[in-house]
Amino acid sequence: MPAYDHEEQDQIEELKAWWVRWGTPITAVVVAAAVVVVGYQGWRWWSARHALEASALYAAVDAASGSKDMAKAKDAVADLTDRYARTGYAARAELVYAKMLYDAGDHKAALAQLDGAVEHTSEDALKAIARYRIAQIHIDDGQYDAALAALDAAHPPSFDGMFADLRGDALAAAGRNADARKAYQTALAKLDAKSPYRNYVQLKLDSLPVPAQAAAQGGTNVSVAGTASAAVAGSAAAAATATAPVKP
Repeated sequence: MPAYDHEEQDQIEELKAWWVRWGTPITAVVVAAAVVVVGYQGWRWWSARHALEASALYAAVDAASGSKDMAKAKDAVADLTDRYARTGYAARAELVYAKMLYDAGDHKAALAQLDGAVEHTSEDALKAIARYRIAQIHIDDGQYDAALAALDAAHPPSFDGMFADLRGDALAAAGRNADARKAYQTALAKLDAKSPYRNYVQLKLDSLPVPAQAAAQGGTNVSVAGTASAAVAGSAAAAATATAPVKP
């Protein structure tokens, strides 16, 4: 029995020595792990609450758009961009508010909101939508170089057809018909073969003036082609009305 007590005492002394050496680092690790767990849970709670508040403000902007309440939309967007700029709701709200401003005839303010949407989102698709609408407004205002610059920005491949089509619009409006023709042809190549939107692009391509050299070589065939285009304009116009891009 005394031998057992002596052995047990040795183990206790070894444990004490081990704790003296490793107790502090182990305690620090345990405390750090506890802080990480508590911090993570707190961050999740804060993020969820943050997103909920931002979604409520976005809903307010959406409702204001339906009722055309510019003041309410402006306040909600300002709150979103000030407190929740990186949630994803801010950029979406700015797109909605930009549409309201455009419809009200305030193109300058609409452009400012769209620029803000590009700045406040990390989503490439949202950036592309905002830049597309920026280009639309510049075309409406006769600022064709500015429109082309907006369309030059990087965008997801799924937007290639739409961007090329709008590039054609800007070039055609600027009187650069040869370049516009190439842009529309690129749009047709990029768009889904089954998309009815292709009819709208094809109609614009067909309506471009035929180059003088081609007209001279084609002779009467040019006028026949023009007549054919006019003949299908009625049905194509119906498709165009349904599929044309919505103004920002």
